[in-house]
Amino acid sequence: MQDLGVDPVAHNRAAWDKYVQEGDEWTRPVSTEDVERARRGDWSIVLIGHEPVNRSWLPEELTGKDVLCLAAGGGQQGPILAAAGARVTVFDNSPGQLGQDQMVAERDGLDLRTALGDMRDLSAFGDATFDVVFHPVSNLFVPDLAPVWRECFRVLRPGGTLLVGFLNPDVYLFDHEALDERGELNVVHKLPYSDVTHYSAEERATKFGADAALEYSHTLTDQIGGQLAAGFLVTGFEEAPDRSNAAGHYMSNYFATAAVKPG
Repeated sequence: MQDLGVDPVAHNRAAWDKYVQEGDEWTRPVSTEDVERARRGDWSIVLIGHEPVNRSWLPEELTGKDVLCLAAGGGQQGPILAAAGARVTVFDNSPGQLGQDQMVAERDGLDLRTALGDMRDLSAFGDATFDVVFHPVSNLFVPDLAPVWRECFRVLRPGGTLLVGFLNPDVYLFDHEALDERGELNVVHKLPYSDVTHYSAEERATKFGADAALEYSHTLTDQIGGQLAAGFLVTGFEEAPDRSNAAGHYMSNYFATAAVKPG
């Protein structure tokens, strides 16, 4: 059943480019009105679900701060942070997603740059380049997390902040079709889960569509313990349900952490 020869970077790049064309929720850029409000100090961004991120997790003053929006294309968080005064770099695996950020930056005159690549390889950036790494729910699209945390630690300045949103791994216990189509929570998968180890290419095409992004569950040891192993100090934790998902009526689908690189 295993399909270990698939390249998750190439596959998911094509998948997210297609999601942009289809207008997926997480590819729709913010409006000029949103940007103007952010310039006036009235702004919020999401790290998990649809809840605004805890503002105390971010620097009180963003003006002049260097922020890396990691695997966060789509013209959503990056433009708002740029409008709030930060010097923003949006790094993403999808040219289509980065195009949304570029469009907003050009439309609204924002100081924002974009860079294409795999979240596990930030070699395009020097050591101690950023004050904040903002990493919303996206590490489910790579099979291993240790390189992500090592790279985040490296590119942050001492005292810098890492904000991470991620999926509760328990959401992968359930049969996808029964959950999405009938709202049934049928436990069928052993964790850790991945689309490439639990299904063949033919089965994935039948269940999700051949072009769907590949997903990988990660243990809390890999998510939180991995940050600690990289050298971070975890300073905050929050969780939230996904109300559009049947499992969200019984459990938190999303977790978020705030962490600091010791200075």
